Amino acid sequence: MVPLDPVPQPIDHALRGAPDAPALVLRDAVTTVAEAEAAVARLAGWLAAQDLAPGDRVATWLPKTATACLIPLAAARAGLVHVPVNPVLKRAQVAHILADSGARLLLTQAVRAATLEPGDAPRVATEAGEGDALPRSTADPQGLAAILYTSGSTGRPKGVMLSHANLWLGAVSVAYYLGIEPDDRVLAVLPLSFDYGQNQLFSTWIAGAAVAPLDYLTPRDVVKAVARVGATTLAGVPPLWTQLLEADWPAGTAGTLRRLTNSGGALTPAMVRALRARFPAARLFPMYGLTEAFRSTYLDPALVDAHPDSIGRAIPFAEVLVVRGDGSAAAAGEPGELVHAGPLVAQGYWRDPERTAARFRPAPAHARHRGMAVWSGDTVVADADGLLRFVGRDDEMIKTAGNRLSPQEIEEAVTAGPEAAEAVAVGVADARLGQAIVVVARGDPAGEATLRERLKRDLPTYMQPARIEWRDVLPRNANGKLDRAAIATEVRA
Repeated sequence: MVPLDPVPQPIDHALRGAPDAPALVLRDAVTTVAEAEAAVARLAGWLAAQDLAPGDRVATWLPKTATACLIPLAAARAGLVHVPVNPVLKRAQVAHILADSGARLLLTQAVRAATLEPGDAPRVATEAGEGDALPRSTADPQGLAAILYTSGSTGRPKGVMLSHANLWLGAVSVAYYLGIEPDDRVLAVLPLSFDYGQNQLFSTWIAGAAVAPLDYLTPRDVVKAVARVGATTLAGVPPLWTQLLEADWPAGTAGTLRRLTNSGGALTPAMVRALRARFPAARLFPMYGLTEAFRSTYLDPALVDAHPDSIGRAIPFAEVLVVRGDGSAAAAGEPGELVHAGPLVAQGYWRDPERTAARFRPAPAHARHRGMAVWSGDTVVADADGLLRFVGRDDEMIKTAGNRLSPQEIEEAVTAGPEAAEAVAVGVADARLGQAIVVVARGDPAGEATLRERLKRDLPTYMQPARIEWRDVLPRNANGKLDRAAIATEVRA
């Protein structure tokens, strides 16, 4: 098991396995730790020869190639700041990220470069070369290493500034509590521009294990990849789990998975039961995180069955507090804002002091860690044992008939039966109620009568949907999450 060492290092030191152990598995090509380390050194040398100054930003807009996986380490070794761009983004979004970050170089593919317009990028390279091998970095671990841009579902993407220490300690923490071992193979299906996806690289390598990045088109591609690489670990977000649970899994393939990890949205109790049944040998790790502090909590798999709606307790190196509106500590059972303090807190938003000041504020007076904390805007409640339950985002709460409701609670009730596979609850203006509840669901409209009968049985009157709208497909953002902002905008139009 990875030792829980609180001393951070430059992130390019992350390759820590045995030299001849596998580090990267791309289709049938296996790259050892020694080969990956040499490739990082030569890629860093190439970057150093590109007339870039220390601290310059280098952006990548790539699928999950070997270069895309290794360049976060190579850029750090060359003294540069990496800006990964989600490969599913389009020209306007990419142009905004390049302009906002002030990237001096974009590394991408020719077909993607062709979609850009003059002035979108100062310099474009469509192929990475090799230079003189650079030694491991001696950079200050508190120095800026990466800028990760949010998906931008509620406005233009904003860049979260992450230090070497943020990345390193996040990787050590996750590798430790997941118990990743050198013989593990982690199937990385999430975007590498996503903090959760990028951490799969770093936490795997710090544990001396191998990562198998996968760009997939269908859930069946994931099933095949699990079998092909002998994956032991799979991370996902709730919409992906929904798709994978609907796929056919050979018993032998499902049985190879030792652990499943979830973030980017809460698992419903029904989904927990389904994952348990489909992957009986896998330990299930529900987690909660936000890019501004990487990861805040996880639930020990031993507690999942008894507490299926919990997001657990603070991960190693994180301090998580439940705070009242006046800044004092909320009591057990009392809802409050989740505030994250400690060394995983990011350095703010790139060139955005106004939004930084709104989200990054001094830690509450009762916090152990001083300095800046992330005030998440998420409402949680802790039970008497300190286990946290997510209630909802302040900006997503539904205010109806004098009640503040969590959309998640309504969505869990809707998806608890067979009628709907996915659902999003939205509040819309209503003269009598303040807001009426509209549910947008993916499923069979013929089942609405049965669904409403069940909801009348399971939910109080004030939580009943005024309207249910059925869709064949629900929109998702660039990170694979349900695009709540787009759904809400459509419903309220």
